[in-house]
Amino acid sequence: MVFKVVSVAPSTFQLLLVAWILILVSWSYSEKYDFKKQDIYSGAILPHSTFTSVKRTYNRRLSDALQSLKKGRDQPLNINKYFNIKLPKVVQMSLNPSPTEILNKLCDDLLSNDVIAVLYLTNSDFFGSNAASVQYFLQLSGYLGLPVIAWNADNFGVEQQVSGSLILQLAPSVKHQSAAMLSIMKRYFWHHFSILTTIIGGHDDFIRAVRNQVLDSTDFTYNIMDVFVIKTKTRKKIAEEIEFLKYSEVRVILLYSTKEEGAEIMGAANDLGITGKNYVWIVTQSVFGTAENNAPTEFPIGMLGVHFNTTKARLQDEIERAFNVFGYGLELFVNDPRNENKSLSPGLKCNGISTDHWSKGDMFFRYLRNVSIPSSNGGPNLEFNPDGTLKYVELEVMNLKSQGYWEKIGAWTAGSLEIKDIVWPGDSPVPPKGVPEKFNLKITFMEEPPYVNLVTPDNETGECKTDRAVPCRVAPESELAGVNLTLAMRNPKYYMCCSGFCVDLLHKFAVDLGFTYDLYRVEDGIWGVLNNGTWNGLVAEILEGRADVVVTSFKINSERQTVLDFTVPFLETGITIIVAKHTGIISPKAFLEPFDTLSWLLILLVSIQVAAFAIFLFEWLSPFGYDMKMSPPRDHKFSLFRTYWLVWAILFGASVNLDCPRGYTARFMSNIWAMFAVVFLAIYTANLAAFMITREEFYDLSGIEDKRLHYPFQLDPPFRFGTVPLANTWTVMKDRKPGIFNYMKRYNRSSPIEGIKAVKTGELDAFIYDATVLEYLAGQDNECRLLTVGAWCSMTGYGFAFPKKSKYLNMFNKYMIQYRENGDLDRLQRFWLQGICKPTKNKRNASNPLDTNQFMSAFLLLGCGVILTLVLLGLEHVYFKYIRQHLAKKDTGSCFALVSLSMGKSLSFRGAVYEAQDMLKRHRCTDPICDTQLWKARHELDMARLKLKQLQKELFLRTSSVDPLEPRDFTRNHSSTNESQTPPSRLYYRPMRKEIAEYETVI
Repeated sequence: MVFKVVSVAPSTFQLLLVAWILILVSWSYSEKYDFKKQDIYSGAILPHSTFTSVKRTYNRRLSDALQSLKKGRDQPLNINKYFNIKLPKVVQMSLNPSPTEILNKLCDDLLSNDVIAVLYLTNSDFFGSNAASVQYFLQLSGYLGLPVIAWNADNFGVEQQVSGSLILQLAPSVKHQSAAMLSIMKRYFWHHFSILTTIIGGHDDFIRAVRNQVLDSTDFTYNIMDVFVIKTKTRKKIAEEIEFLKYSEVRVILLYSTKEEGAEIMGAANDLGITGKNYVWIVTQSVFGTAENNAPTEFPIGMLGVHFNTTKARLQDEIERAFNVFGYGLELFVNDPRNENKSLSPGLKCNGISTDHWSKGDMFFRYLRNVSIPSSNGGPNLEFNPDGTLKYVELEVMNLKSQGYWEKIGAWTAGSLEIKDIVWPGDSPVPPKGVPEKFNLKITFMEEPPYVNLVTPDNETGECKTDRAVPCRVAPESELAGVNLTLAMRNPKYYMCCSGFCVDLLHKFAVDLGFTYDLYRVEDGIWGVLNNGTWNGLVAEILEGRADVVVTSFKINSERQTVLDFTVPFLETGITIIVAKHTGIISPKAFLEPFDTLSWLLILLVSIQVAAFAIFLFEWLSPFGYDMKMSPPRDHKFSLFRTYWLVWAILFGASVNLDCPRGYTARFMSNIWAMFAVVFLAIYTANLAAFMITREEFYDLSGIEDKRLHYPFQLDPPFRFGTVPLANTWTVMKDRKPGIFNYMKRYNRSSPIEGIKAVKTGELDAFIYDATVLEYLAGQDNECRLLTVGAWCSMTGYGFAFPKKSKYLNMFNKYMIQYRENGDLDRLQRFWLQGICKPTKNKRNASNPLDTNQFMSAFLLLGCGVILTLVLLGLEHVYFKYIRQHLAKKDTGSCFALVSLSMGKSLSFRGAVYEAQDMLKRHRCTDPICDTQLWKARHELDMARLKLKQLQKELFLRTSSVDPLEPRDFTRNHSSTNESQTPPSRLYYRPMRKEIAEYETVI
């Protein structure tokens, strides 16, 4: 079968049918796509107005912005494909709404419409009036997670500090305004300034912004002199608060306040005379209000300020710009592929059923913050910093003209400043210098190392030889009359060079405050005390107007403070005592000082006793030793006393003959003791060297209350001490210690240097004066013989002295505190006051022999040993003469032999026999006669031993109560016996007294 393909052309009807179907499908798809678009709602909080025209203007500007987004006039947008953006819900809010009104507006008008962002715009001229309400609203929005796009002419610093808020600020922030103000200062090289604010909202943010930018500045140095917050409202009270500016060196002031407060502040400044041609006031936007208005009459001509437009027309422009930020943020959200099929519906309600925080609010805020909107006038794009402030801002620089109105003289943008045609304060043709005018001070001093040192200048040039010294007049001014000044500068009689701690500090003040000075020595050479109702010395120089300042180690006390004003102390001090060290001798008991009393008691009364008794106990218990018998084995010479001899010999390593124990346990204990002795000797000898050195003696006074100062005549010779007359120490002693004051008059010296010399030479035993001065002089002593002792008393400080109510006092106090905080005073103190004495020669030549005083303790030890030996010798004689005869009657078991072999033998006949046998065994004769006598003695000894055994046996058999070995009375020089007698009827044999005496004689 064959198939045939036939081609048939489509008819016109068929083509129209297909086209119609395609149109229907396309229309159906389009309808389906539009149905899935999400409605997007937003809210707009705008200033309240009773005029209907204003409300229509708000709606019209929002509608224009919405149409611009939908039609993509600036650039095509994709948001229209996915979202159906609704016209924002406009909520008009009063200037200072209550929390209830804010909450109702938020719940009823905004959250009920499911808004995803809020536009918040105000242009009130009443800065700070609604700070609390604004903060409350922003806290609520942050808690709910709703982003806020704000433009606030006032309180522009408050919203940035609300924790958790999601805020974009279209108005210039305090950071921008402070940066513009610092740029003006940089342009005219104004380094020093003060910050003056009231308590309106955002003042803390302004201060913080200025400080941060000052710290971040690297190419220009700023110095914030004062930061002051005015808390009063009336002009009189404000004048009292800012009076310090009158005496300050500040000439540039940054002001942050409202317009009304600014008028009161400037009125007070005019009364204080701090608005003249040398003062520059730079104000913020809050002081302007609206630039169309004339400035208050209190504002001085030449004021500068930074400003941005806050008119109603500007507010309407900002409404469109804020809505554009909202639309472009949505565009970024749509273009992010990660957000496909994600919904932007917060679902927030106030009825407590829905969620209380929009979880996607933070994410959507990041898209809003990352927008970059092209500018319509060719300027930089609209972008934000990470903190939500505008990245590119333009501020107007304003100048107050003579007609009393503000005029724009330039513009500031980030990184650039343009200014022209400025009217300066006081109609000056040149800008103020920003620093105080140069002034000269007459300064008087009294020399006192290390605070003020006098050095001779160069004889030829008259210049000071050191960089840290300055010329100072030392002769009275009357002596310079008719003398050529150039020649006088070279003559030490008239001028010398001053250096020291106070001179360096004065030079630093002169550089920072910008003044010159004439330095001269007080003519009467007195520190200044009240004498018979009249002040003298340095105090009189100030009171009589010859000097402006006293610069030296001038002590602050209550009497001087009644007539002078002092700066804050630059150094703390007090009164102390200095003495000299003298070479002494080694302590006679130096050999005992390596250990304290408790340690010696533990060694002598515990360790030695325990060791000796332990060694002897182990020997008595050992089967190789005593084997727990009361008498020692034959040929075993060991007892308790010999144990002590062993212990002492081991302890001190003495090379003497020793009797060692036989028992292994006793020997082991002896080794343990030997190890203890090694450690003891090592510690003792190591520490003994530290005490066997020459001692330096000095008067270790406890302070002013020491009894040697109050009762000097109790010492022989009397204790001698003094001070410098007519100085602070002299005054303190006179007022508080009259007894000491009257006694030491005869020993006073003209200066601390003279007092130190008297102490070193022995003319004085001690010298009382300022603590820091004496410590410095002690550190500078070449022989290192000076020492300050005792506790400081009458604590006070050194300060610069001024006349009462001097205008320079606050200036000096300001920098004095600054020097203390930044460490300048500490550096000066380390340079001038710290020093260690460096002896120029050794105290003792190593080749010089030592005298007996240097090792008197060795002789003392030897003498004590001799005395103790004599005592022991006497005890031996007492024993043999009086005690032994009584002990011999009681020693029936040879117990005393355990204590001492010599004592046991002296009390026992058997012991005497054994001792004689031992002596015979060791004896060696050197001639035949001796040998014959020795043989005869041995023979007789053997016969005596046999006879002794026979007598013992017989006596035992006869059960006699007489013991032939009973201790006998050897002190009597005759042959009688003290043995008990037995009746003859009971004995077959009884030795005669003569026979027994012969035996004893042989022995």
